[in-house]
Amino acid sequence: MDYKTVSAAEAVKLVRSGDSIIVQGSTSVPMCLLKALTERAAELRDVKLVSGFAIHPEGAPYAKKEYMDSFRALSIFVPNYLRQAMRDGTADTIPVFLGEVPSLIRNGQIGSEVAMLQVSTPDEEGYCSFGISADIITAGLEKARVILAQMNSYVPHTQGNAKIHVSKLTAIVRLDEPIVEVPTPVPSEIETKIGNYIAAEIPDGATLQIGVGGIPNAVINKLSNHQHLGLHTEAITDGVLPLIQKGVIDNSLKKILPGKSVGSLTLGSRQLYDYMDYNKDIEIYDVAFTNDPYVIRQNPKVMSINSAIEVDLTGQICADSIGETVISGVGGQHDFFYGASMSEGGKCFLALTSMTNKGQSKIVPHLAPGAGVVTTRFQAQYIVTEHGIVYLRNLPLAERAKALISIADPSVREELERAAVQRFGMSFLRLK
Repeated sequence: MDYKTVSAAEAVKLVRSGDSIIVQGSTSVPMCLLKALTERAAELRDVKLVSGFAIHPEGAPYAKKEYMDSFRALSIFVPNYLRQAMRDGTADTIPVFLGEVPSLIRNGQIGSEVAMLQVSTPDEEGYCSFGISADIITAGLEKARVILAQMNSYVPHTQGNAKIHVSKLTAIVRLDEPIVEVPTPVPSEIETKIGNYIAAEIPDGATLQIGVGGIPNAVINKLSNHQHLGLHTEAITDGVLPLIQKGVIDNSLKKILPGKSVGSLTLGSRQLYDYMDYNKDIEIYDVAFTNDPYVIRQNPKVMSINSAIEVDLTGQICADSIGETVISGVGGQHDFFYGASMSEGGKCFLALTSMTNKGQSKIVPHLAPGAGVVTTRFQAQYIVTEHGIVYLRNLPLAERAKALISIADPSVREELERAAVQRFGMSFLRLK
C-alpha cells in the first residue's frame, strides 16, 4: 500500500491558532507530534488539546507556564503528568461521564478541528488500526479538518471499529518505536483480602468490567476455576490475559458481541499488545459504545468493579478528587455502575482499603470539603474493604452507616459511631 510520509515538523504546520485538537490517549500518546507542535509555540495562540486517560513518561510538553498563551491542556481524566499543570493553571479538566464525551465531540460542544493519534501499518485493504486506544479519538476523527497520524509498526492491528483508511489521513509521520508498557500490579496482602470478598460474589457466566490496579488483579487471580465468563470493559489489562488464554473468559453467554472480548483501551505489556495483533477474539471500540449503560445492561450478570478515594456514611462515593484537588476523573465508573445495576443478575462493587497510607480512614462521616461525588448514594451497592463486604442498596441511611462502620478500620469505628449518632440520632441508636 503506497502512502506519502512527512516529518512531524511538517505535519504540525497544518495546525492553526484557535484549533481544538483531540489527542489519543491510553499508552498510545502520539508524542512525536506533540513535541513538534510544542516547537511551534511562538507561532500559535489559543490551541486547545483535549485528551482522556493517558500514560507517557514524557508527559505533556505543551502544558508549561511558558506556553500559556499558545496552548491549553483540557483533560477528561487528569493523568499524573498534568497535576502540576492543573495547579499552575495551564491545564484544566472537563467533568463529564466518559461514555458521553464522543457525543459532545460529534455535536460540536467539544471542538475537534484536528485529531492526533498513532496507528498501525495498513492491512491489505489499506485500513490502519488505532491499536490499543479508541476511546475518544474515534469521534475526533469524524469531525476533524486535519488528521495527523504517527504510523508505528509496534501498534497492534486490533479488530473492532477503531480503524481508518490510510487515504483519510491528512499527514503521516512514520516513526517506529515501542509503545509504553504498564507493569501488572502485584496485589498486596490487604488487596488480596478485598479481592477474595469480591471474587466470592462473582458467578459463572458473568460479564466482567474490571479496572486497573492491585485489587482488580486480586479478583482476577481468584477466577481461574470459573466458567463461561465474558469481558466487556473500558480498559483491557494483562490481568485478564491468562483467563482468556485458558478459556475461562470465552464470552459465550454475552448478548452483545458474543465470543468477543470487548474494550475501549488497553493498558499492559508487549505480550498483551502482541496477543491482540490481528486477533479476531478481541475487539476495540469507541467508548461511546463500550460505556453505554444501555449496551452494558444487555449482557448477563455484569460485574462492575471500581475503586474510590473515600466513602461517606450515607454511601456517597468520591473517586476523582482529594478535597478540592482533582486528581483523576469520573472515567467509566458511573457508566458501568448504571449499566450493571440494570443488567439481569448484575452487581456493582466499590473496593477500597480501609485506611490511606497516612493512616486516615477512607470511610468518613462526611466527604472532604470540595470532594466530588462520582457515584451517588442512590447507586451504591457493594462496598468492600479488607474488613468485609456490605450491601447498601435499599438500606435506610442509619443502617447504611452501621454497615459501613462494620468494614471500617477498627481503630476508627468508635469515632464513626459518634458521628453517626450526631447525624442520625435515634435512627442510629436504636440499631445498636
